[in-house]
Amino acid sequence: MLNVLLDLLALASALVAAWLWYRASNHSVRRVSKYEELNALDLNRIITAINRTQAMNRRAAIATAISALVIACKFARDLLAAMG
Repeated sequence: MLNVLLDLLALASALVAAWLWYRASNHSVRRVSKYEELNALDLNRIITAINRTQAMNRRAAIATAISALVIACKFARDLLAAMG
């Protein structure tokens, strides 16, 4: 039962991580020309876009870490079962 639960958790967390990485990769920051004059609104938009991308990357990294942790728990359980 625990083995099936760990498999399902690993599968779900890997899917969530993949989805979050995909979402984070879809957002790009607008390029700025060196001839363009920037005002405070432009800088605010750029900084907001960077912050959103960082937040999405952070969520994706956490989901990936959870996935790796669940898979490690499954491997540890299998190893302990094989030794005992």
